[in-house]
Amino acid sequence: WEELMKLGFVPSASKSVWEKFTPQKRLDRQMYHYGNFSQNFLWGVSSSAYQIEGGYNQDGKGQSVWDVVSNNPGSGIPEDVNGNVACDSYNRLDEDLYMLQALKVKSYRFSLSWSRIFPNGRHEKITPMVTIYHWDLPQDLQDIGGWQNVEMINIFNDYCDFCFATFGDRVKFWMTMNDPQGLAWLGYGTGQIPPKITEPGTAPYQVAHNLIKAHATAYHTYDNKYRASQGGMVSIALNAEWVEPKDINVPRDLVAADRAMQFNLGWFAHPIFKNGDYPEAMKAQVLVKSELQGLSQSRLPSFTEEEKNLIKGTADMFCVNHYTTRLVTHVTAAFSPASYLSDWDYVEEEILDQPTTPIGFTRAVSFGMRRLLNWIKEEYGDPDIYITENSVATPREWAFDEIDRVFLHKTYIDEALKAYELDGVKVKGYATYLMDSFQYLYGYLFGFGLHHIDFNNPNRPRTPKFSAHFYYNVMRDNGFPLPEDEKMLYGEFKKDFIWSSATASYQVKKLTIGENIFFTYCQLNLSSDKVKSPKIAVFYLTGFGKVFPHCSFFFRISSL
Repeated sequence: WEELMKLGFVPSASKSVWEKFTPQKRLDRQMYHYGNFSQNFLWGVSSSAYQIEGGYNQDGKGQSVWDVVSNNPGSGIPEDVNGNVACDSYNRLDEDLYMLQALKVKSYRFSLSWSRIFPNGRHEKITPMVTIYHWDLPQDLQDIGGWQNVEMINIFNDYCDFCFATFGDRVKFWMTMNDPQGLAWLGYGTGQIPPKITEPGTAPYQVAHNLIKAHATAYHTYDNKYRASQGGMVSIALNAEWVEPKDINVPRDLVAADRAMQFNLGWFAHPIFKNGDYPEAMKAQVLVKSELQGLSQSRLPSFTEEEKNLIKGTADMFCVNHYTTRLVTHVTAAFSPASYLSDWDYVEEEILDQPTTPIGFTRAVSFGMRRLLNWIKEEYGDPDIYITENSVATPREWAFDEIDRVFLHKTYIDEALKAYELDGVKVKGYATYLMDSFQYLYGYLFGFGLHHIDFNNPNRPRTPKFSAHFYYNVMRDNGFPLPEDEKMLYGEFKKDFIWSSATASYQVKKLTIGENIFFTYCQLNLSSDKVKSPKIAVFYLTGFGKVFPHCSFFFRISSL
């Protein structure tokens, strides 16, 4: 560790978290923890506009990039489905509100539809947690280059300004955008989601650069124009896997695992929560790869000092989406063709002894939740943390077979509780999916929600799953308080309570009596010279007897 630290390879946050949890035995990490979150903990549910709203051409809504792609043949979405109707929440608001009221959640995270508010370019004490942009860019803006166009920074700021001014009297919890890492890589690197651009070596970095500056600009707009009068908070929702070195004793795997955290979560979190710039490991890695490719400068853009000052500290809390944990091994990847993926110089693999899910390479690894939260605490200065997405997928046909899924919900939440109570992490809120919805890469194949939606029924009926009942109880109890039948009982018996010991004559008495049934059925062969005359005594204990928790003690005191 010391040599790696001297070389600047492994920041102290990774070191401290791995050192803390690597010695942990499997039994220890599976140990259930009882306790409660803080009284003001924000229990909630989440959704996003395109995934649930439907009404894609109602009331003058413009087309988003998802409307265009999903309505064309060859979209790549399973079964060629789209979000034209989805859960039809645009027309079934009362039904959604009923679900929220029945669950008695404290918060509801949802996103605004940019293309509904700009077509071309409060209820029951539930705190709205609003995501301003969740991947549904208006198609007109994509036509001018989308997030590869630097003009998007000011265009996005205008949109945010409008949202702050229009809804800020009711919304106190803002997230400028959701999972920008996923948008940059899947939308502009692999082309798996709109706008389906495949420029893996340059476009993801260019897009991320503009997204970070757009977020920071919008944050300062709120700070300068609205914070004093509205009193809200602004952040950004980042997706984060937890990763661990496959072999803690291999230095290159240690460095690779830390690099994995920096290339994913650190890509956006490091500029925003630390120093306004990309992680050093990321900058060095991309620069070396770029030089090997014969380029005169890094494919990773650089921020000016003015931009670093603009970006640094532009979040009032840390919002994180978390689903899985993987193992990392160092590899030396080819430097050509250029790709964000090959810049990593590591490969990920599943933790094979953890439960599988229907989505490949996404096992349910609950212990990673606690470790990720500890890493955020150590790496980013102990911020308030809100878990803004967490759930487990189930196949559509297993909608109500939820025993395993509820168990996984329970263990993920309990790991967050351990981080809060045992590790001192400032976990302030948790949200899971309100209902099944359109899943970007998977259409309607899988359900993540607490409520089942029958997508074959035009009325889109909502039915609570068993997980909804489970989550209701967790929120009601504010965690997992120790059950009554598990609680330790402390107290004293009355003063004249008789404490004694007991024996039975056959068990201790010298064998000089006639035969009885025990001689017939218990073939004892004890000669009289091996058994001393017993001294039988009854013991009365003086003073007050103490009651011990969970155990009853049988005292057998004999002198042979």
